[in-house]
Amino acid sequence: MSDGSSRQRLAGRVFLVLSLATLAGCSTWFGPPPPTPAQDPELNAMPLEIEPAEPASEPAASAPVAAPPREAPEHKHVTPKPVYHPRPKPQPAPPPPPAKPAAPPPLIATRALAADDIHGLLDTRVQRPDGKVIGRAIDMFVDAAGKPREMLVNLAGFLGIGDRKMHFPWSDFRFDPTHRNAPITLSIGPNEAPAAAAAKGKENAPGKPAGAGANDAHLLGLIDATAERANGTRVGRVVDVLIDTHGEPQAAVVDVGSLIHERRSIAADWSAVKFVQKDDTLSLQTDLSDAQVNAAPPYAPNQPVRTVAPAAASTGQPTR
Repeated sequence: MSDGSSRQRLAGRVFLVLSLATLAGCSTWFGPPPPTPAQDPELNAMPLEIEPAEPASEPAASAPVAAPPREAPEHKHVTPKPVYHPRPKPQPAPPPPPAKPAAPPPLIATRALAADDIHGLLDTRVQRPDGKVIGRAIDMFVDAAGKPREMLVNLAGFLGIGDRKMHFPWSDFRFDPTHRNAPITLSIGPNEAPAAAAAKGKENAPGKPAGAGANDAHLLGLIDATAERANGTRVGRVVDVLIDTHGEPQAAVVDVGSLIHERRSIAADWSAVKFVQKDDTLSLQTDLSDAQVNAAPPYAPNQPVRTVAPAAASTGQPTR
């Protein structure tokens, strides 16, 4: 019985406490809200009370405390030590580049002849002053100075019958400077026979006795003459003579081919040939060496002409 009464009293107390708590909550919920500082001036005048911070709980106290930041160490000014740089050793100067080999001296000197001012003498037509063709030039005869003295002309007969080869003084011919292919004019009278003019020319030739022929030792026919060097070695055979429109010789066309080498002709400049007395006759000589002959440009009829002569460095004499 005592236990039952005790429990009843305990239950009554609990009910009473709950009732009081309920009444207190209702007054809070349903009562008027507390005035704000803007509604109550007295509240604005009251100083605010700052509650002291509650001590940290045990778990918070057990948290590690952050260490205070370290102060940056003071930097001391240290004078840098001088750095020793070893002086570079002097390098030897590089050897100079090898000198380029000097260019070999030129072998030949060439001269271009205008095609309109030059032509070969061989087989050029010979006419009378009235324009009638009487024959063709077949050779030129020169003296020791290389001056033309006579021309050998093949006077044509009838249908090739009665052809005659006759020598005429070079001074009896007239050349047309306006046309290189114009015939050479023989200055004879209208009714004068070419043979009479040839005989008259021989009688009046300077330095020659009356009746002397063109084969005298002081003259040399160029066509088929042998061109040789001073030591007697053969260079070639003259096959033509190039003259200008005034009748002045400019070059000798020399066939320098042989049985071994290919047939080839070169135009030896008139300054590269000379005429010397040899065995009581004139001979044609040239200083062109084998290497210079091989380096010479070839000659071809009706093509641009370039004459050849030894270079000045080779002969010590200037060439044109």
